[in-house]
Amino acid sequence: MRINSAFASLIDARLAGLVHDSVAGDPAERGRHERFLISRLATGAVLMAMLPPYLLWRGVPTLVEAAAAACLVLPVVAALLLARTGNLTLAHGLSSAALTGLVVCLASLTGGPTSAASIWLVMIPVEALLAGSHRAALAAAVSAMLGAVAVALIEPDSGFGLFAWPAALAMPVFAITAICHVLALSREHRRREGRWSDRLNAASLRDALLLEAIDNLVTWHDRNGSVLQASPAARSFTGTSPDALEGRGLFNRVHVSDRPAFLTALSTAAGQAQPVTVQFRLHAAGETGEAGRVIWAEMRAHRVPGAAAPATLGEAAVVAVTRDVSEHRRRAEELDQARAAAERADEVKSRFLATVSHELRTPLNAIIGFSEMLESESTLALGPERRREYAGIIHSSGRHLLEVVNGLLDMSRIQSGNFDYVPEPFDLAGLARGVCDLMQIRADQGGVRLRREIAPDLPEVTADPRACRQMLINLLSNAVKFTPRGGDVTLSVRRAFDRVEMAVVDTGIGIAEADLPRLGDPFFQAGLGAGAAYGRPHEGTGLGLSVVRGLVGLHHGDLAVESSPSCGTRVVVTLPLDCRGGRAMPGIPVPIRTGALGGMLPVSFAEVPPTMRLTG
Repeated sequence: MRINSAFASLIDARLAGLVHDSVAGDPAERGRHERFLISRLATGAVLMAMLPPYLLWRGVPTLVEAAAAACLVLPVVAALLLARTGNLTLAHGLSSAALTGLVVCLASLTGGPTSAASIWLVMIPVEALLAGSHRAALAAAVSAMLGAVAVALIEPDSGFGLFAWPAALAMPVFAITAICHVLALSREHRRREGRWSDRLNAASLRDALLLEAIDNLVTWHDRNGSVLQASPAARSFTGTSPDALEGRGLFNRVHVSDRPAFLTALSTAAGQAQPVTVQFRLHAAGETGEAGRVIWAEMRAHRVPGAAAPATLGEAAVVAVTRDVSEHRRRAEELDQARAAAERADEVKSRFLATVSHELRTPLNAIIGFSEMLESESTLALGPERRREYAGIIHSSGRHLLEVVNGLLDMSRIQSGNFDYVPEPFDLAGLARGVCDLMQIRADQGGVRLRREIAPDLPEVTADPRACRQMLINLLSNAVKFTPRGGDVTLSVRRAFDRVEMAVVDTGIGIAEADLPRLGDPFFQAGLGAGAAYGRPHEGTGLGLSVVRGLVGLHHGDLAVESSPSCGTRVVVTLPLDCRGGRAMPGIPVPIRTGALGGMLPVSFAEVPPTMRLTG
């Protein structure tokens, strides 16, 4: 067995060296070349081995014998030609011509037109068809027909009585040998078909297992974009069976506005070698009992190798792999939003730092400058009135500086969650009257009438009294500040179901619609434009409403502002009667609902960026 195995391995190695390099990568074509080489070389070797004994027995060959010997050598020449050029059709044609010549010689020796050897002419194209190609079979058929014509025209050679077999014997012999030859070719052909069928089934099974294993949807499309076949991933991808996507099923699930891009991608992929990628929205069925959903899908379409250009209708022209990219797009959008928010925060931070530095530098410059003037020798020449004026400027600048620092500290404590928030029951009506008494002096100095509308049946409120006092002081201070002489400022406190409503209404300059979204920004004063930080027509830091936003948020309250230019402003703070339900999220001011005076618009104010949050 070892000797036979080594001999077979040696033959395989030698045979592999004869196969042309052009078919090395094609197993099917390589097998056809190997079978042709084995059959022709083996047949030629056997017949050439029998030729010397025959010549010793017959002597000098005749012309017909020489022609038959040449036909026996031609298959070997055809095998060498195949090994040299790799042209199987040409090699089959030469082999078929040799076999035709051999049959004609045998017919000449065995009776001419009446010879039973002519039956072998039928086997020539059959052998070429089973072992070669259609072109080889056509060439073999032409050779066989020419051989049949030659057999009909030649005269039988009477000098070979040895071959003058009776028809009753010659016909069965040649017919049986021809049938056995065809049977052998058929069995070999069936064996090869069975082997390739097994390989094809195994490959199909592997492909089916692969398609079931991957989550991506694989579809085959014709030139019009219709789905010819879909992978089992359709159930998890779209919530439907693969059959439901066939035809226009997948196209009907594509979002209407994305359908042109979907069809364009398939058409482009069918006409070029490079793949085409497109993203589109796809309607997918939900789980049992759930509504459908829209997902973002990315399809990568490839042209089917070997497909006709253009492909016929119903033939697969494009294979596409589609995956769910909803999460990827969501993360990309979040990244874009975070990048935009960071850019806005950086801009706000720069503006905030510039404003803070200005608010601190301006009073400090006044304090330093006037104190140096009082300290210098020239002060002796100043009169008492001028010295009191300088001292008053230093005092007001110091108070302004203290106001800025206190406002920043309050914002820092609120936003960091360190504000000393202590809710307790107290008389809100009494607190409101006390704040009005405190603000009355400032209102009188500005020539503004301060009115009070405090409900007599106002119940006790459980909240932080210090925070509520600060809210009312800030709101009334802003109202008095922005109301011209002769105007009115009204504080209204009343109960509204399970909440208490504190409203400050003035007849001041009002706020432009463009400035309403920025209300509550630190250091922002409405109506000042881009240079608000450096040119303030009204005193103050611009932190009052920002502090109110934070304090209202701590009480789980609401803040609303109605205003129109030259019509005044109405600010409404609504708090629960009992604010002991815990804090709101630390550091997040309450949104401000803004609108024109007389009709509230539910416009939510954006939160303060993280870079604006101060630390105490």
